[in-house]
Amino acid sequence: MKKDFVIGLAISAVLCIPAFAALKPGDRAPEFSAPASLAGKQFHFSLREALKKGPVVVYFYPSAFTGGCDLEAHTFAQDKDQFTAAGASIIGVSEDSIARLNQFSADPKYCAGRFPVASDPHGKIAALYGVTAMPGGPGLKDVRGDAIDHGFFERTTFVIGKDGKIVEEFSSKADHLTPPEHVKRALAIVQELEQE
Repeated sequence: MKKDFVIGLAISAVLCIPAFAALKPGDRAPEFSAPASLAGKQFHFSLREALKKGPVVVYFYPSAFTGGCDLEAHTFAQDKDQFTAAGASIIGVSEDSIARLNQFSADPKYCAGRFPVASDPHGKIAALYGVTAMPGGPGLKDVRGDAIDHGFFERTTFVIGKDGKIVEEFSSKADHLTPPEHVKRALAIVQELEQE
């Protein structure tokens, strides 16, 4: 009986630990660096370095080579020149391995070598941003039929101003946005920033 009480107490304590809340406009964006891939080539991405050039769109997505994520990456690739014209850069973040991201970033159907994607295999960056991480399950396969051996981030986009502060945050769950709508909304925000 005493053992059950102690176990119950331990479980209650864990359940009472507050979850990180997603960052909101005006909050300082946590700095991060991570292994990333651009056009199939690995490099080290640094948010601090990217912000020296202008606003940064940081978008978290569930997994490379899955329907909505593929469409979102393709839309970012198509609209990349408009982001560049507004002085903004893009970085996608998922739990995918760097090997998967090398393929995804180079594939003309997805990132098409137009913008980088970063690997956050343990969800540390997502946790800093308060992004929900969900475990993967056995038997999950991507559009190529390959096993997905990692968890998934809730689709969430942050637009970070050059000053390092969050300008806008939105997610598919809270804002009921489709993957292409994430791209369109982010583009509208960086274009507005350019005119300020």
